[in-house]
Amino acid sequence: MSTNDCYHCGDDCTATPLFFDEKTFCCNGCKTVYEIFSSNDLSYYYDLQSAAGSTPKAIEGKYDFLDTETIVERLTEFTDNQLQIVNLYIPNIHCSSCIWVLENLNKLNPGVSNSQVDFPKKMLRITYSTEKSSLKAVVLLLAHIGYEPYISLDDYDNKKKTIDRSLLYKLGIAGFAFGNVMFLSFPEYFDLSSNKTNGGDFWLNQYEGLFRWLMFSFSLPVVFYAGKDYFISAYKGLRSKLLNIDVPIALGILVLFVRSTLEIIFDWGPGFFDSLTGLVFFLLLGKFFQQKTYSFLSFERDYKSYFPIAVTKILSNGKEETTQIHTIKKGDRLLLRNEELIPVDGILITGNGKIDYSFVTGESEPVYKNSGDKIFAGGKQLHGAIEMEALKTVSQSYLTQLWSNAVFQEDKTSKFQTITDSIGKRFTIFVLSIAFTATAFWLFHDSSKALNVFTAVLIIACPCAIALASPFTLGNMLRIFGRNKFYLKDTQTIEQLAQIDTAIFDKTGTITTAKKSTATYEGLELTEEEESLLKNTLRASNHPLSRSLYDLLSAQNIITLDEFEEHVGKGIIGASNNSKIKVGSASFVGRENQNEIENTAVHISSNAAYKGCFIFKNQYREGVSKLFEAMSQSIQLAILSGDNEGEKKRLEALLPKLTPLYFNQKPENKLQFIKSLQEQGKKVMMVGDGLNDAGALAQSNVGIAISENVTIFSPACDGILDATKFEELYSYILASKKAMKIIKWSFVLSLAYNAVGLYFAITGQLEPVIAAILMPLSSISIVAFTTIATNILGKKLK
Repeated sequence: MSTNDCYHCGDDCTATPLFFDEKTFCCNGCKTVYEIFSSNDLSYYYDLQSAAGSTPKAIEGKYDFLDTETIVERLTEFTDNQLQIVNLYIPNIHCSSCIWVLENLNKLNPGVSNSQVDFPKKMLRITYSTEKSSLKAVVLLLAHIGYEPYISLDDYDNKKKTIDRSLLYKLGIAGFAFGNVMFLSFPEYFDLSSNKTNGGDFWLNQYEGLFRWLMFSFSLPVVFYAGKDYFISAYKGLRSKLLNIDVPIALGILVLFVRSTLEIIFDWGPGFFDSLTGLVFFLLLGKFFQQKTYSFLSFERDYKSYFPIAVTKILSNGKEETTQIHTIKKGDRLLLRNEELIPVDGILITGNGKIDYSFVTGESEPVYKNSGDKIFAGGKQLHGAIEMEALKTVSQSYLTQLWSNAVFQEDKTSKFQTITDSIGKRFTIFVLSIAFTATAFWLFHDSSKALNVFTAVLIIACPCAIALASPFTLGNMLRIFGRNKFYLKDTQTIEQLAQIDTAIFDKTGTITTAKKSTATYEGLELTEEEESLLKNTLRASNHPLSRSLYDLLSAQNIITLDEFEEHVGKGIIGASNNSKIKVGSASFVGRENQNEIENTAVHISSNAAYKGCFIFKNQYREGVSKLFEAMSQSIQLAILSGDNEGEKKRLEALLPKLTPLYFNQKPENKLQFIKSLQEQGKKVMMVGDGLNDAGALAQSNVGIAISENVTIFSPACDGILDATKFEELYSYILASKKAMKIIKWSFVLSLAYNAVGLYFAITGQLEPVIAAILMPLSSISIVAFTTIATNILGKKLK
């Protein structure tokens, strides 16, 4: 680690380093955390991983709402007179050092008796004594050591989610029954229990009937519990006049069970109970494999996931109290501190508003507001405290209204037919046609074989292998994508991704990074004295553009300013040795008749003479141009941005020619644009990052959220793509298309097995041992083929 890097968090601290205990720190927060760890015998934290910490934020007054008993009761998992247990989401958990220090919280707070980390979900379960500590004290401790929990309105509203383990139980029962039935069937396979006249093992002959009834007993829970979902699905499909893949599966299970039962009742033979239990087991195994997805990610977020639980309300007598945001009424006066979210639409009363609406409107620049201006829910106050008067309740505010659109209540899956279901109708008709044709043939030639042939065709042509191809292929692709930081909601999303012919991209935060790290200077050259004064003036300001420009300028000797003034929303003034410099907007520095430049610009004047301006440009993600060029070969592209046209020329140079660019797009405009494309028969993918994209993401066939942190701050979507993998998006789309080809080849392989089986069935030669070999062999072959093929495909992904 460099000597200029912070010992605690690893950030560069050349600008304002702090020294303590022969170590360098970037701020007092990191230094304080180091002192806390050192004084409590927790310095081993730094031995596990160097610079593993994160800089704690200023949180004064932020968690006052945790003094409210009703809120604490809703947030805690367990409460009695002396003990409370709470589960907190900690976004900053990322390494073994984090786990170690969080599981040793009792050394920092004696009231904590136990703390356990669930690393994949980034959850921390804390047990503490209410006599020695409180939820607020625990949360403040976590915030002070750089592990601030994320507590939202969603945590307050949601009841504990129940985990559905029914599939696991069904799989267990089917597997247990399959193993035992196979074991009991061995004498039948090798003809060890041949009839008494021909000899055979005495004890097997003696208990042959018992073994068969045991197999029947094992099959009962498999058919009527483990396999009941296939009957329900087939019934619903037939009732809706649809022949889905579950119709031939249910028919196969039913025929297997009925024929096998009749065989043992009338002593015709052992039946096909081994094939029956094996069929259900493999089908459930495929379903289980398909269902195991990313439970630690949320693909269904709405505004409640981002809203605080409570805010500070100012009473008529001037006193402050914490109030739940559900209770806010029109006319209430609210206090919002630095970095707090605006919960309702309102009027700014006092303070200088500097509000970041990027997550709601897509506009990248903070908006400055003065007393009397209207402010909207969802914006974040970035500079000091403000007071506002509520104009609406939470449910009536702008941000909440984004979720009132009918698109959020629609189920995408109900509109989409999977590849497996699409062949279900054809397969069912094909199998029934063969069964009836073969039966008709034997009715004329040997009527004693007719029923046997009919049932045999339905048994051997059961589409078990076909039904397994899709879940194992797509389930494995789901995991491969996950390893490559592309997290999809379910396997249907892969099928829909393979059909995409149009891709719409948001600009701010999607194809651009959150940082603005490039600026070009236009104007008269600055002298060394002017550059030194500019650098030192910027050093005294905390404005984001001041900080960005300060970092971009070359190093200068630190001097003491004779004068410094900051005019919020306008600019700053610095003076030294009879030289004065102004930095800010064009009007602030005295530049008259300046045409408004749509790009973000910082103007400079020295001793009342205008010098020039630094124009900031968006930093586009690495590989944007290459990605769009590759995608444009087979997919129609467009940019929909809530931002202004300041970057239009730069985008036109960056993107393929004639790529449509739409600016100043409101959330409802984006949604309607995608809807109009879908009405033209287009399969649309929307790629966005903020709440302003939520409607468009929900409306699109596939909605992908780009996220710097995949476990937080992503709107409702079908998939989450880590920002570092943005340039690989097209390769993931191509991989989805190849996965669909693997499924189709699996269908061909499955049909080959069916052809062999149908030969034995149609000719009346299907014995239980043949079914016992062919049916599992086809299933295992399909699973092996899809797994190997998808793994080869996965190795080609970066």
